[in-house]
Amino acid sequence: MDILLKPFQYEFFTRAILVGMMAGLLCGVMGVYIVSRRMSYIAHGLSHAILGGAVLSYVLGINFYIGSGVWGFGAALLIQYLTGRKIYSDAAIGIVTTASFALGVAVISTYRKFSQNFEAALFGNVLGVAPSDLWIVTAVTIVLLSIVFIFYRPLLFWCFDREVAQVHGVPVLAMDTLFALMLATLLVATLQVLGVTLIISAVVIPASIARLLNNRFGYIMLISGFLGAAIAFVGIYLSYYFDIASGASVVLLSTLIFGCVLLWTQIRQRQKRNLPPLHPKPFS
Repeated sequence: MDILLKPFQYEFFTRAILVGMMAGLLCGVMGVYIVSRRMSYIAHGLSHAILGGAVLSYVLGINFYIGSGVWGFGAALLIQYLTGRKIYSDAAIGIVTTASFALGVAVISTYRKFSQNFEAALFGNVLGVAPSDLWIVTAVTIVLLSIVFIFYRPLLFWCFDREVAQVHGVPVLAMDTLFALMLATLLVATLQVLGVTLIISAVVIPASIARLLNNRFGYIMLISGFLGAAIAFVGIYLSYYFDIASGASVVLLSTLIFGCVLLWTQIRQRQKRNLPPLHPKPFS
């Protein structure tokens, strides 16, 4: 028992578990909207765009969350603006995110002292989060989950059918902007946990697993949030004993679970197809 509880003797590990679970919960809930709306590309691109803000924040000596947050909001709003100017959404995402990412790489190449921090930004460093990071992630989790609860029905209409949403009086453009800002906030708050290259998996995989297990949107959101938190807990815990990067451990574990659930659902579907039809017994 002492061996199993040994990691929790370290304050930094307990803090990492708490931050990781909140980040997993938030990514799981938000990921349902992203997967349902097929917005994985914008989530992936926006995470790369925020890297530019993170780099400039470090170089200019600005607080990471302030600099990255302002940059992320600006990138999200710019994508929305370009999309409304006869530019396809994927093109707008590509223009904004690649330019921002390239700016970050350019600054890094001239500012050599950033190499170690750059690795943390790319791959995450949940074991290095400070107490202030814990409070910030907690506040972001409470705020975003509250917004999801308050705007549940408008976001549900917006998620599945924009035309029907407009008929029911849902301000679609306002929902576009609101969700883009929510997504930017999510990515900024969780960037240090999983990093730019791994964060999209925490958003997409739990939601994809939940969609395989249930068809009702509300249940999918609950399952995805629970899976995100649980996978983060187990992944970070296992990373201590296997001595691997915590972000990579979380991603590999979630991918393994996704593969098992996908295989299980396919087996069940085959079994249902092979069942003989039920014939009612004749009355005697």
